[in-house]
Amino acid sequence: MGKKAKQSKKARKARKAAKKASRSLIRRLEPFVTPFRFDGKNHFHLKSHNTAEKGGLDKDEGEKILEANRQRLSDLQERLYAQDKWSLLVIFQGMDAAGKDSAIKSIFEGVNPQGCEVTSFKQPTSHELDHDFMWRAMIALPERGRIGIFNRSYYEECVVTRVHHDLLSKEKLPGKLTGPNIWRERFADITAFERYLSRNGTLVLKFFLNISKRKQRERFLERLELPSKNWKFSMSDVTERAFWPRYMAAYQDVIRRTASRDAPWHVVPADHKWFARVVIGSVIVSALEELKLRYPRIDKASKAEFAKVRRALESEEKVAARRAARSTRRPAKRTADDAF
Repeated sequence: MGKKAKQSKKARKARKAAKKASRSLIRRLEPFVTPFRFDGKNHFHLKSHNTAEKGGLDKDEGEKILEANRQRLSDLQERLYAQDKWSLLVIFQGMDAAGKDSAIKSIFEGVNPQGCEVTSFKQPTSHELDHDFMWRAMIALPERGRIGIFNRSYYEECVVTRVHHDLLSKEKLPGKLTGPNIWRERFADITAFERYLSRNGTLVLKFFLNISKRKQRERFLERLELPSKNWKFSMSDVTERAFWPRYMAAYQDVIRRTASRDAPWHVVPADHKWFARVVIGSVIVSALEELKLRYPRIDKASKAEFAKVRRALESEEKVAARRAARSTRRPAKRTADDAF
């Protein structure tokens, strides 16, 4: 068997082993993905989801899975960037103190920052309000080969604006467009938009961090007690707790009406931050594994060019070695001081 044939056979074996390993990883992570995934096929009731779920793990076991997911995500992100065909959009929604910021920081810890960008959506500016409700998100979408992370998103305009209906007037819409059908229309627009993204190579993953009202209270108290977390506290966070039932109803409707096969929702138990990160990391790694990302293959012309470059570099090294050898054999020049 020739050298090229041997190399080809070795490459095929490596690809086969990589596929087998990928399938095995997806199966291992499945218990932390499927139970929390909703793609719109069945009925959905937010109250039926346990916010304190731990998936049969303890924290130490969870940390090991989280670290393994970090390492695999780092490798998959490099492949995503090199292949330059797909992009990944990760959307985080949830109540205040649900753990969105810390989850992003923890899960994407090992990812190359050049291939990843986080966009936080706060209260819309006057400039943003002069555009449609999805405009500011559209201009922040990730390029091919990159990961875009939305800390809150266009879904705020179907949740916060719905809970506080007076905010709708600030969006400067014509009166006839703000009737009772506006939320149904927005859901339809979002679903169509996410389907469009999917059809153009953007993988959309949506996470609702499902925290209990009791756990939110505990985290607010922690923010007050720890000086390092005081900056996170705002009185508006507390006043919004009075609207908890409205928020839960709004999120339930959003998840029901915008979950799809193209852009499923993942309802993440968020009372235990470590388990929330296990679920989120497992979903992202599994989804990227399904894309079968690979480094670009090199064509014959490029391989020939690489061979030339290799020969030139090796020749350069040999020349330098010969020069170094001659300089060590050459006797040193005598100076005037050497005569004494």
